[in-house]
Amino acid sequence: MPDSDVFSERLPDSGTDVESLRKTGRISCARWCPSPNFGPRPEGAAISLLVVHNISLPPGQFGGPEIEDFFCNRLDHSAHPYFQTIEGVQVSAHLLIRRDGALVQFVSLLERAWHAGRSCFEGQEECNDFSIGIELEGTDEIPYTPEQYFKLAEMADLIMAAWPEISSGRITGHCDIAPGRKSDPGPAFDWQYFRAALQAAQESGRKV
Repeated sequence: MPDSDVFSERLPDSGTDVESLRKTGRISCARWCPSPNFGPRPEGAAISLLVVHNISLPPGQFGGPEIEDFFCNRLDHSAHPYFQTIEGVQVSAHLLIRRDGALVQFVSLLERAWHAGRSCFEGQEECNDFSIGIELEGTDEIPYTPEQYFKLAEMADLIMAAWPEISSGRITGHCDIAPGRKSDPGPAFDWQYFRAALQAAQESGRKV
């Protein structure tokens, strides 16, 4: 486990304030890579859940453009055998956190991204309607990087400030809202370490 004592030194400001985020759904420090795979949230749906995912394309390989290409419906399905198994699939997430902590945004947080699929949280189905989805570049079994935990904590702190309906108990994994169908973020994700990072972000008083 990385050293948690460095949390307070490693949580930078993104430049996005809470009021701006609630109005625009955009995070200023994120590189904007708009996906066509989104829609409006149902009328009256309150943003009240944060879902953590993982993704790597090809599986277990990091750093390439394939995740962005996939979320933007421009993936070359002939480039790798695995890509043929996901041809025609249209999905997205609100945010992607790369291995180095770099942030990419695909969908405004105000809109309904297509990340959760058939899902249920505390009896409420169709989690896409009321959730924000954050993808970590990774796999179920490969440890995530400290930079990813720091950025995820930073984003969670900001999102919780903008939408107070998201409490710490309403931050969950894809595996928890689609059990048996999804396994991410997997056993490699250290929830205790993440929650320590989130607590440090909240105690720092720096709203990004």
